[in-house]
Amino acid sequence: MTTHRLLYLSAHQMVAYRYLSGRLTSEATFPNTDNGYREFNDYLVRNGSSVFSMLVNVSEEGYQVDTIPFLRGGDRQAVIARKLDQLFFGAGLKAAFSLGTEKEQRKNEKILFAALTNDGLLSPWLDIFVAQDAALAGVYSLPQLVPPLLRKLSLNSDACLVLTVQDHSIRQSYIAKGELHFSRLAQIHHSSIGDLARNLATEAPKLQQYLASQRLVTRHQPLTAYIVAHRNALKAIEEACTASSTIRYSFVDIEECAKRTGLKTTPASSHSEELFLNLLATRPPRVQFAGDEPRHGFHVRLIRKTFQGIGAVALLACLLVAGKTAFDTYSIAQETTALRADAALAQQRYAQIVRSFPPTPGNDAGLRTAIERYGQMEQKSRSPDDLFHEISRALQVTPAADIESIEWKLVAADKPAAQPRTSPEAMGGEIAVVRGVIRYGDRANARQVLATFDMFVQALRDNPELQIEVIQRPFDIESAKVLKGGDTRIEDDSPRPFSVSITRKLPA
Repeated sequence: MTTHRLLYLSAHQMVAYRYLSGRLTSEATFPNTDNGYREFNDYLVRNGSSVFSMLVNVSEEGYQVDTIPFLRGGDRQAVIARKLDQLFFGAGLKAAFSLGTEKEQRKNEKILFAALTNDGLLSPWLDIFVAQDAALAGVYSLPQLVPPLLRKLSLNSDACLVLTVQDHSIRQSYIAKGELHFSRLAQIHHSSIGDLARNLATEAPKLQQYLASQRLVTRHQPLTAYIVAHRNALKAIEEACTASSTIRYSFVDIEECAKRTGLKTTPASSHSEELFLNLLATRPPRVQFAGDEPRHGFHVRLIRKTFQGIGAVALLACLLVAGKTAFDTYSIAQETTALRADAALAQQRYAQIVRSFPPTPGNDAGLRTAIERYGQMEQKSRSPDDLFHEISRALQVTPAADIESIEWKLVAADKPAAQPRTSPEAMGGEIAVVRGVIRYGDRANARQVLATFDMFVQALRDNPELQIEVIQRPFDIESAKVLKGGDTRIEDDSPRPFSVSITRKLPA
């Protein structure tokens, strides 16, 4: 787990704190000397895996409120950079804070331009971060944390002054509409409660007059001055501070502030360094003063943690997939075992049923031969469908013919030699004997009946695969007798029977 360490830099020294779950532990103090720089270098080496945030509270700072055209993206950054160079030429630590937009005439953005102008104080410490490539999250100014403090305490921040006590100094900040507009540091030379009360009582009117001279407030604009102090000093401070038409005082107990902001280390005096350090750890401002070079180690750490997070997510996904695959494999193995058990049980039941069968006569070879012959017989078996189709076609030509019966059979070609080879039985194939009648009315004569019969026989003979033999004609006539209409007139209207044999040779 990454440890968060906080650094508090004043005009005289650097104090290092270890932060853990709302508790601050002072670890070391480094004076602004060469020996202090060496000790701080060793401190960074010992705690190279920590992330550091630096809170600066010095008097060498500048604030300027100005407006820029409403821009976005690179154009806005270019205008802000040019403005910072104009206002704080040569300063290494500069930042810009948006105060919202103005809509009176045209849409402009209001910006607070700020800088920490004492590079000689800050550079040695930042150079050590560069040399050790330590993870510096950012450099912040203490006044940046005053608006979050007011929000935590639910105090009105439309137009107010906030006075806090730090190491031998009083920090005075002007807040308007919840945003920092100006701040300055006043040194105090005596630490007694009475001297502190008198200094607080005189500094608030001085700041109000300065803001009026800079036209940040009107001369008669009423302001609320919030004074944060320990309960032991609040009575003396209240007696020293007299309200006026422009300043109204409100006193805040620093212990209550610590409780409301989540600081578990109770302040023992009116000094508020730990109060602001806790805010820095829990709610760091979005804007900081350090450039990219001192923060290189922090950027590398962020990239490393990003890739580690991606790797952890990928590993988790792989573990989930592996777990699902293992579960599926286990389920399939269980199903396979169950299926094998069912198959073994079915095999046992089959064996029991087979053993209950009566013994089969003959051997396996005889059964195999019988099955093969049965298959051959099945292949040679025919149906009368094709022959019946031909008879149906002939009947469509002669509708007067009416079929009474059809005898169909299959005859093999290997008949005894004593039988003539010209007979249908000797030729082999399928044979159908068709018996029927010719139905005409009472005016029909024999010639018409015979013509209809001959048309039926000819329709069958149109198929060259069929051999037709007439067994019985509708009329028995002698070959030497001439058929005449008057001689063979049908005396009654009874149907005239006929029979025909149709033979079709089976394909080889």
